[in-house]
Amino acid sequence: MRATFHTLVTDLDVATFVRNRHDHAVSVVRWALILVPMAALVGTLCAAFLWSLDAVTRLRFATPWLLYCLPIGGFGVGLLYHLTGRSVEGGNNLIVEQIHEPGGGVPLRMAPLIFFGTVVTHLFGGSAGREGTAVQLGGSLASGFGRALRLDADGTRILLMTGIAAGFGAVFGTPIAGAVFALEVLAIGRVEYRALVPCLVAALVGDWTCLAWGIHHGVYRGDALIVVDALLVAKAGLAGVAFGLVGLAFAEANHALGGWLKRIVPYGPLRPLIGGIAVIALVFLFGTRDYLGLGTLAATPDGLTIASFFGPDPHPWSWALKFVFTVVTLSSGFKGGEVTPLFFIGAALGSALAPLFGVPTGVFAAIGFVALFAGAANTPLACTFMGIELFGATYAVPIAVACFVAYLCSGHNGIYLSQRVAVAKTPADGLVPNATLREARAERAARRRHR
Repeated sequence: MRATFHTLVTDLDVATFVRNRHDHAVSVVRWALILVPMAALVGTLCAAFLWSLDAVTRLRFATPWLLYCLPIGGFGVGLLYHLTGRSVEGGNNLIVEQIHEPGGGVPLRMAPLIFFGTVVTHLFGGSAGREGTAVQLGGSLASGFGRALRLDADGTRILLMTGIAAGFGAVFGTPIAGAVFALEVLAIGRVEYRALVPCLVAALVGDWTCLAWGIHHGVYRGDALIVVDALLVAKAGLAGVAFGLVGLAFAEANHALGGWLKRIVPYGPLRPLIGGIAVIALVFLFGTRDYLGLGTLAATPDGLTIASFFGPDPHPWSWALKFVFTVVTLSSGFKGGEVTPLFFIGAALGSALAPLFGVPTGVFAAIGFVALFAGAANTPLACTFMGIELFGATYAVPIAVACFVAYLCSGHNGIYLSQRVAVAKTPADGLVPNATLREARAERAARRRHR
């Protein structure tokens, strides 16, 4: 017995065990002292940002003529970026690039520029989102913290991921999805589990801080519960094909139109001016302002919002109209993000598909809400968690199936061109390991030219 106990003590190497636990505890305390204030600051800025969006949206509703200032506002924001913000024009892609290959970091000026640019976009009626702003607020502040604390490249990578998690979790009120999004968005087929706990802590602190400032997130309620059976799951999978293809089309349309505008209008500030004129023309062409702004508030009781698609009324082509308004807005250089418009498009498309599948509109609206984003951003895990956080666990299985099918159907495309292909979805000739989506897109274009 004595020999066995001696052997056990020797094998355990108590001194090393205690030393390792001590080092681990010191590291946890050190990271907590960094993450908590950083995430709280990101949550505070997100709260101010969400309050500002609500205020300017209501001001636009009360002052309809502000829409006609959209070209001027776009020119002003474009000129501001042209003079002071060329180093941060990459936006979310710049943050992803810095996580992959830490270099000069993300300039702190990104935060005020994207905050101001997005508020101006929504004040005058551009169809844009808010995720891009929240991620850039989080990324730029995290990078600033990293420089101030002189973190090494590895520490900076983790801190940038936590900044993304804090911003995403705070702006949507979905901290689990925010944490997973920050880990999953970097590369297709690979999740950075090493940063899981820091990202979860940052997302929770960011969300709690935002809530503490009195910010409330939208609540979407659909139809009465129906039985989740194999047939519903199969229908969700088939609908996932449509969500993935529309997500692919959205990303490609945005990149194609944006690239075309850059070629024919090399002077940056003119592009949003032209885009603003085009948005005004779309309002007159379709005779509605329902597709301006975020899509979470309406000027009149009968106006369309995301919540409208969870009800019984049919809106068969609303997804396509929001698609067009958003692509024109973002590709011309207005600031904001793609995600909330993608929620609108996905919920509207789900509502339109529901009668074809014999499913209540609210169920498919909820599935489309997250699945189309999963396809466009290549983040099926994060979107599955988001669906559960927003709509409950009842429809977790059809939500997951739709998200993963949409992810597969969107191919090696996406709204974030700096995202890398760590594990290809399907065998792809000519796709080098860890190629970015930008490189994959260029390779496809080169093959088409040589046919």
